[in-house]
Amino acid sequence: KIFDRLGLEYRVVEADSGQIGGDTSAEFQILAQSGEDKIVACDTCDYAANVEVATARLALDAPAEPKFVAPEKVATPNTKTIDELVTFFEGDGIEAQSMIKAIALMTLEEEPRPVLALVRGDRELNEILVSKALSGTGVRLAEDGEIKSAFGADPGYIGPFGLADDVTLLMDHEVGVLRDAVCGGGEGHHFKGVSAGRDFEADTHALRFVEEGDGCPRCEGTLRTYRGIEGGHIFVLGTHYTEKMNATYLDKNGKAQHFVMGCYGIGVTRLVAAAVEQNHDDGGMIWPMPIAPFQATVLALGKNAEVLEAAEKVYEELKALGVDVLFDDRKERPGFKFKDADLVGIPLRVTVGGKTLAEGVAEYKERASNEDAVKVPLAEIAEKVKARVVELGGTLRF
Repeated sequence: KIFDRLGLEYRVVEADSGQIGGDTSAEFQILAQSGEDKIVACDTCDYAANVEVATARLALDAPAEPKFVAPEKVATPNTKTIDELVTFFEGDGIEAQSMIKAIALMTLEEEPRPVLALVRGDRELNEILVSKALSGTGVRLAEDGEIKSAFGADPGYIGPFGLADDVTLLMDHEVGVLRDAVCGGGEGHHFKGVSAGRDFEADTHALRFVEEGDGCPRCEGTLRTYRGIEGGHIFVLGTHYTEKMNATYLDKNGKAQHFVMGCYGIGVTRLVAAAVEQNHDDGGMIWPMPIAPFQATVLALGKNAEVLEAAEKVYEELKALGVDVLFDDRKERPGFKFKDADLVGIPLRVTVGGKTLAEGVAEYKERASNEDAVKVPLAEIAEKVKARVVELGGTLRF
């Protein structure tokens, strides 16, 4: 209700609870191309999530029969990246989506444990999803000094074979259906003709970042990507803390129960900046009516005393009707005043000049509209502005 009242375009998205904990959390993301967060949302249903935790529909065809009877080890000197492997195997027609990318990780524990995560060659690993697959244990990229000792190969040549018993092996769902794939094979070598399930086993989870065009996990829709500014966050903590603190109350039956907790935060100050990031054009800001510093501005054009008097009368009428109005009576050129009005971004503009006064009208313009200004009789302009303020979600000030 708060974000609706502020007049912001936003999405409520599934998010990672991070250090705060709890089973569920949701971010209020204000849509803006300059946003620091990347989110995905379904074009059909209400599914939306931060890319940190988003998953896609498993559009996995039944695995094809492998052509290779067993993996074939191939010398691949100086080919440590997926792009280099694609070039090396160009004659075989093997593309990145037929390769297995292995990412060496270490757990964020007092005694770190090695974890090898496998994703398709054209995908990017999502470490937060890896953490979820490990029941919340955080992970980091393994350092160069750890890779050789923990995984038995140099970076670029690690694969699911020959791993020590203490290495946890995870693979993305897409890897589980790969047949005749390419993967690391130890120092200076790769294997081709590798098929998951036949040649190696691993725990299967959603481990990759979703991408534009992926299928929605809840319906038959398609995921689209957006940029967002986090304006609020809700955490469903449940009994995450109260169980640890043994904080209880007695229910109606006299039985001790753990309190159920939740918390939320709204970035009050950042909402102002976010509103501007979402609502602007080349001319300047375009304030949503509910949070505009003024609801309307009255411009008096020229130095004619009659114009100034008529404009001031409109200004006083608007104030009497409860409209928060700014009166621009500066002795500046009309073009200068128009530019300033656009820059400041006040939602409604009323202009009184010599020509309009002679016609008994004022010019009315909405900042968010591309339509030209319209002429409104001076006797009616204040009521029109008042009605429009209310229609756009503003509150009259009495």
